[in-house]
Amino acid sequence: MDIATGAGILIGIAVLTTLVLMGGDFRIFYDSHAIIIIFGGSFAATLIRFPFIAIMHGMPLGLKYAFTMRRTTSRELVDELAQLAEIARKQGPVGLEKVETDDPFLAKGIRYVADGYDMEFIRDNLERDRDNFLLHLDEGQKIYRAIGDCAPAFGMVGTLIGMVQMFSNMADPSKLGPFMAISLLATLYGALVANLFCLPIADKLHVKLTDEDTNRTLIIDGILMIRDAKSPTLVREMLLAYLPEKHRHEEGEPVPA
Repeated sequence: MDIATGAGILIGIAVLTTLVLMGGDFRIFYDSHAIIIIFGGSFAATLIRFPFIAIMHGMPLGLKYAFTMRRTTSRELVDELAQLAEIARKQGPVGLEKVETDDPFLAKGIRYVADGYDMEFIRDNLERDRDNFLLHLDEGQKIYRAIGDCAPAFGMVGTLIGMVQMFSNMADPSKLGPFMAISLLATLYGALVANLFCLPIADKLHVKLTDEDTNRTLIIDGILMIRDAKSPTLVREMLLAYLPEKHRHEEGEPVPA
């Protein structure tokens, strides 16, 4: 579980709730017209921007990865691949058949090596798998960013609609308040949807997409070196190049200046 995403949203909601309750109650901040223009308009614009199949794949995957984290870090992957290289050197590829791992992508690579597939087959399949996954995650990022971009714009549309309705009913003072509420709440809803939810989720997905690209490429290179019967020491040294300098050393080991 990615605690930061959930904590950020909860803190944001808590701040807004506190401010609302300090000045009244929730009823004065609810307007169905503003909700329709923000959520209906944003959804319609998103359907126009992206194919429906991309929305069906991208939004759930993006939401899942915004709230979850990898079970293993890059450093742990390097250590695990070095251990796999040691097993393969001592027992041969068949020795990998009983190895279990929490990473499905790594498990697939291990299975390919254990089954004796050639390097080109392993490379092509793992790279295709990686690229397809990153494509769907990137679609999720773009969809949430698109919603975050258009929500404030539809908030402005709602504001303009409310202003037109207000000015066209100047003769009836009882209608001025509700139409002014539509104008202000549409802008408020659009800003909240964009800046508390959609744009932060899009940025979080961009960071995780970069991490997944690095980790899956690291796994592919490690699996190919194991298939090529490279020594565990060489596997470790080659894969450590993917890590930042401060993460290349064991805990307690001095980092070169």
